[in-house]
Amino acid sequence: MRLTIDDVRQRFLKHLGGEPGSVYASPGRINLIGEHTDYNGGFVFPGAVEQGMIAEIRPNGTRTIKAYSIDLKDYAEFSLDDPAGPKASHFRYIYGVAKEMEKLGVPVKGFDTAFAGDVPLGAGMSSSAALESCFAFAINDLFGGNKIGKMDLAKVGQSTEHNYIGVNCGIMDQFASVFGKKGSLMRLDCRSGEFEYFPWNPKGYKLVLVNSCCKHELAGSPYNDRRNSCENVVKAIKAKHPEKQIETLREATWDELKEVAGDVPAEDIKRATFVLGEKDRVLAVCDALEKGDYETVGQKMYETHYGLSKEYEVSCEELDYLNDIAKECSVTGSRIMGGGFGGCTINLVADELYDNFVKTVTAKYKEKFGKEPIIIDVVIGDGSRKLA
Repeated sequence: MRLTIDDVRQRFLKHLGGEPGSVYASPGRINLIGEHTDYNGGFVFPGAVEQGMIAEIRPNGTRTIKAYSIDLKDYAEFSLDDPAGPKASHFRYIYGVAKEMEKLGVPVKGFDTAFAGDVPLGAGMSSSAALESCFAFAINDLFGGNKIGKMDLAKVGQSTEHNYIGVNCGIMDQFASVFGKKGSLMRLDCRSGEFEYFPWNPKGYKLVLVNSCCKHELAGSPYNDRRNSCENVVKAIKAKHPEKQIETLREATWDELKEVAGDVPAEDIKRATFVLGEKDRVLAVCDALEKGDYETVGQKMYETHYGLSKEYEVSCEELDYLNDIAKECSVTGSRIMGGGFGGCTINLVADELYDNFVKTVTAKYKEKFGKEPIIIDVVIGDGSRKLA
């Protein structure tokens, strides 16, 4: 069932009363390839999906936000002047976005809001970025005269993660949510912010997510530890090459990585090996897509899964099992999607193999783990927008 404006409006009027407000939407995202490269200054290749977050918002003329989470059946009131903000993360996202928009000079006032999403939670499709982008776009429209540019709206979401949630994430998720375009994937250079739309209409193939329905917590150490590993390697290369401009692993070479192998922990080298390999794979996929060479795209997806599992170590038993089944079913490409530690695999499946793959993966996964995976057919959709 797709979420509609009416679903949100009914709950808004029920829980917050009064007149209707304005309705905004922002999507979740998939990422074809380029994982954990965004905070390393590399390339990513995301697209927005049709599923996302919808929020109805009505300014209330005060400094208080009254918010109702439809999915969690949870209500909170919090002041924009309270330096601590609300405790629950689903409300902290909204509070954080409002505070970050104030830093950009937007005269944010209080508002009443009800919000809901049909991005599967914990699936690695960035429901949090969809929520941040939805409120950043809405606050810009309602209070900022739409003066804040799209890239700055994406950065507001990223800063919210850093400053209010404790996840030191890159820019990809929020970028994809704000800039998404129906029928197009985007190659984003995370160092320069330059991006390009690539038409996505693969003849003879489907993009399919298989949600493992398994999620391990991403906030705190697992994610930030890996980022620290990458930064340690950059520091070591800088020390050996003070003449070189190197800010992230994007600027590092394979030879430089070999040079510092004895100077940093082996685990850090392993993490950096994945990032340098992924940098090469994204560019190879772009070349392959321009030639319509989906076999190469698929091969690079499998290579990324191996790297995420064995080098970056963000996989888990469930995701590796889903990847193995994809290989058994002759799926063209399959890999973990998102930060890891659970969530989805993204699969490039030839049309004629689709039915067998879905049947096989559902049955085998249920037999092994006692629960059915959720199959999500990917449709590439539009970015942040006003609905009503």
